[in-house]
Amino acid sequence: MKKIAFASDHAGYEMKKKIEEFVVAKGYEFVDFGTDSEESCDYPDFAHLAAQAIEKGECDFGIAMCGSGNGIQMTLNKHQQIRAALCWQPEIAALAKQHNNANVLVLPARFIDEATAKQIVEAYLDAEFEGGRHQRRIDKIPV
Repeated sequence: MKKIAFASDHAGYEMKKKIEEFVVAKGYEFVDFGTDSEESCDYPDFAHLAAQAIEKGECDFGIAMCGSGNGIQMTLNKHQQIRAALCWQPEIAALAKQHNNANVLVLPARFIDEATAKQIVEAYLDAEFEGGRHQRRIDKIPV
């Protein structure tokens, strides 16, 4: 059973809880690295924990969210083994996995509704990395 690392700030907290329920219903386990409320907080505190769990192999991949998705994505992508993709449509999420082998799906919690978020997550979960020419490009990402 695959294990998902979850992270959010206060702006993503409510959506994170709904998406956690959604993935459990689909047969996944998860580890919630925070935040645990809608009280104002700093997304890097939780993004770094989730990224480290993925890098150590404690979680298979991640789902993260903040208000716009940008801040948490930028933080996650500071980790050399993380490829976090900000996705606001299902097609973008599928391509992020198929072409970029994204290992963290990032959602813009203040800009999408719950139904759209679930469609995005489902598209990401259902997609498979295509490898080939895409792997060559991914190999060139780390600094």
